[in-house]
Amino acid sequence: MKKFLTLAFTILAVYSAKAQNIMNNPTSNHGNKFEQLGTILPTPNEYRTASGAPGPKYWQQRADYVIKATLDEPKLSLTGSETITYYNNSPDVLTYLWLQLDENQHSTVNNANYQDASYLENAINTNQLDKLAAAKTDNGYGHKISRLADAMGKPLKYFINKTMMRVELPAPLKPGQKFAFNVDWSYKISDRMTFAGRGGYEMLEDGNHLFTMAQWFPRLCVYSDFQGWQNQQFSGRGEFALTFGNYDVTLTVPSDHIVLSTGVCQNYAQVLTPAQLSRWNQAQTSKEPVEIATLDEANQRSTGKSAKTKTWIYKAENVRDFAWTTSRRYIWDAMPVYIEGKKVMCMSGYPKEAYGLYRKFSTKAVAHTIKTYSKFSIPYPYPVAQSIEASNGMEYPMICFNNGRTNKDGSYAEATKYGMIGVIIHEVGHNFFPMIVNSDERQWSWMDEGLNTFVQFLTEEEWDNKYPSRRGPARLITDYMRLPKEQLEPIMTNSDNIIQFGPNAYAKPATGLNILRETIMGRELFDYAFKEYARRWAFKHPTPADLFRTMEDASAEDLDWFWRGWFYSIEPCDIAIEGVKHAVVNKQPAAVAPRTGAPAMRSLDKPLFSGAAAFDDISKQRNRNDKNIIFYTDADTSLRDFYWRYTRGLEPYDSSFKYPAPVMNTPEPLSGEALAAYENVHLYEISFANKGGLVMPIIVEFTFEDGTKETEKIPAQIWRKNEQKVTKLFMTQKKAISIQLDPLKETADIDESNNKWPNGVLDEPSKFSLFKGGAGRGRGQSSGMNPMQHAQQKN
Repeated sequence: MKKFLTLAFTILAVYSAKAQNIMNNPTSNHGNKFEQLGTILPTPNEYRTASGAPGPKYWQQRADYVIKATLDEPKLSLTGSETITYYNNSPDVLTYLWLQLDENQHSTVNNANYQDASYLENAINTNQLDKLAAAKTDNGYGHKISRLADAMGKPLKYFINKTMMRVELPAPLKPGQKFAFNVDWSYKISDRMTFAGRGGYEMLEDGNHLFTMAQWFPRLCVYSDFQGWQNQQFSGRGEFALTFGNYDVTLTVPSDHIVLSTGVCQNYAQVLTPAQLSRWNQAQTSKEPVEIATLDEANQRSTGKSAKTKTWIYKAENVRDFAWTTSRRYIWDAMPVYIEGKKVMCMSGYPKEAYGLYRKFSTKAVAHTIKTYSKFSIPYPYPVAQSIEASNGMEYPMICFNNGRTNKDGSYAEATKYGMIGVIIHEVGHNFFPMIVNSDERQWSWMDEGLNTFVQFLTEEEWDNKYPSRRGPARLITDYMRLPKEQLEPIMTNSDNIIQFGPNAYAKPATGLNILRETIMGRELFDYAFKEYARRWAFKHPTPADLFRTMEDASAEDLDWFWRGWFYSIEPCDIAIEGVKHAVVNKQPAAVAPRTGAPAMRSLDKPLFSGAAAFDDISKQRNRNDKNIIFYTDADTSLRDFYWRYTRGLEPYDSSFKYPAPVMNTPEPLSGEALAAYENVHLYEISFANKGGLVMPIIVEFTFEDGTKETEKIPAQIWRKNEQKVTKLFMTQKKAISIQLDPLKETADIDESNNKWPNGVLDEPSKFSLFKGGAGRGRGQSSGMNPMQHAQQKN
C-alpha cells in the first residue's frame, strides 16, 4: 500500500467510518455520490501525474545486499553479516537511514507494543498465564546487533526504536550519492507454531525441523516522494514496504539439508548429489514435475542429523526482499513453464506429510498461476517461482510458504485440496502484487491483498469451472456488508486499525474489482486498464490514487462514484422494487401494483466445498462460454482427482463427459407490421428505492408467460439526480409474470427479499433442501471420514 504528498495523505489517512460522509458539494440535495473525488486524492505533481502514471521526475531508492548467514540447528539460531549499499536517487539530502528489524516482533522488549484489549474469562489455562508472565521478562528474541560500521570499518551510531533502527550517516548523503555499510547480527529462531508469525521453525513429529527464514535480516525501509521514510512499526499484521535491489546471499546449513530460496542457485554442482544434479538437468525440459530430491532420499535423511555443513549461494536481481527455507525432510520437484518465450522454473518443496497433495498439484498450480497472472497483468519477469509447504501462508519474491497436508492414510478432504490450491495461487500471485507492483502493505493492505485476491479469483476460475472460490463473486461479500456499522470501516483504513481484516483487506476490494470487470466496465475495458496499471507501476511504488486514476485514464470511464462508495464508504447495496405499473399499448392500463414488504430470506452466500455449486456466478457462465478459455483441468486431465469426479457425480471418471451447453433464451421475433404499430407492446414503470445508500447499476430481469427471460442493465448513473429513489419505464414484447432485480447476484445486494415483483419469497431452495439434494457433500469430515476415505473403505 502506498502514500502521497504530506498534506493530501493526511486527509486520506483519516481512515474512519466518517469517510462515507465526505462531500465535495455539501449544499446539494442530490448527486454527492457522483461528485469527483477532488481533494480527497493528492494533487498531481512531477512525480505522479493526474493520469495515474509516474511523472517525468519520478524516482525511487535502491539497496543492494551481500549477505552471509549460518544456521545453527542444535541451538536454533541464525548468525549473519551483511554489506548494504544504499543509493540516494531522491532529490533530498539524507542525514540518516531507517532499517527494519522485523524479528523484534517476537521480543518482549523491542516489539511494536501495539496492544489489543484483553479480558478475564471464567476459566484460564496455564498457557495464557505463561504468556502473561513471559511478557514481563526479556525472552531473548529479536535481532542482536553486534557491529555496525561503514565500509572502512569505522563504527556508526545507531538507535533501535522497537522494530526500527536508525543509522546515523557520518556525512549527509546528497542526491546521486551512495553509501555502503556493514551490519553483523544474530537472533534466536522462534517456534513458528507457538509464536505464530511468518518466519521461524516447525518441529515435525520425528524431531526434525522445517525452517522458513523470512524477514530474517536488517533491511532498508522505503523512502519515497509521497511520505518520506515508511518507518511505521511492525506489529505483525501490516506487512513490508521495501526497496528494490540486487542480492548476493551465502547460506551455510547442515549438509543433509535441502535449501530453496529467492533467486537462482549458483553452485548446484557443489551442493547436490550427482543423481540430484542429473534430475535437475532433466527437469529443465520436462513436461511434468521431476523429483530432484526424492521421497526416498528425504526419508533416508530424516533418520540422522549431520554435524557437517554445506554452503548454498544464491543471487537475485531487482527484487524487494529475500527469503529462504531449509530442512532435511524436503522433497523437491520442478518443471519449466514459458512466459512469452522465457523459461521460468516452477518448483515445490514439501515434507512427506504433504506428498499426496503437493506432488500432484503444487508445481502445476505454480505454473498455472504464473501463466494466468501474466495474462492479466505483466509477463512474469523472474527465472524461478516456488511453493513451499510449511503449514503457513506468506509470500516473498520467487518463493512462498503455503499449507496442505494429507491425513496419515494419504486421503484428504475436498476443503483441504481447494484450500491448498487457493493458497498456492494466492501466495505465488503475490509475486505480482506487491513484489513487483510494489505497494505499501504497511499502510494499505488492500492494495496488496485485495488486488492479489482479485487476480487469484480469476486464476481459480480458469483452473476449473467448478472451482469453489471464496472471494470475488459479489454474493459472497453480503454477510460482511450487512454487519452493524460499528463493526465496519472503509477499505481505505490503516492496516493495524482494521477490525474485520479478511473481509476488509481481501474480500471487499477483490469483489469490487470483480464488479467493475463483470458488471460496470465489462471485461475488455477493465482488463486493458488493469494491465495498464500493472505495466505503469511494475518495479515501482504505486499509491491508491495511481490505481484509481489509471483505471479511469485507460478506460474513459468516470469511476469516482465507485471509488467513493466502495472504498471510502461502509454503505451497502440494497436496491428495492417499490412499485410496478403495467400498461398495454392501445389498451386500458392495468391497475397499479404497489410493492409491499416480503418475508426476508438470507441468500446462500457461503461457499460450499461440495458437489453441485450453490449458485452459478456470472464469471463461471461467461468463462464457460468463452472459447479462448481452456480450463486447466481440461488441458491437463492428470489434475482430475477423486473430488473432480465426485463433484460431477462421476465415479469413476467418464471420459465422454462434456460441459452442458448453456441454455439460451431468445425472444420471439416480431413481425414488421406489429413492430410498426406497437400493438400489444407491454410497458412497465418500475419504482426503485436505494435503501442501502451505495449506488450500483440496476439489473432487471423480466420473466414472461412463455417462460423466456429478458434482462436490462441500467448504469449506476441513473441515481445521479436522486440518490434515494428513481423510476424507469421499460418496454417488452410480452407480458411479464415476474420481475427480478439482480438475478445473477452481481451487485452485492444485502437484502434480496425486496428484489422481486410480484410479492413472494425468492425462488431459491433453503440450505436444508440443498443439503438433502447433495450440495453439501464433501465439505469436511463431520462424519469422522472424508468422502475419499469412504470410497477407499467401500473398495
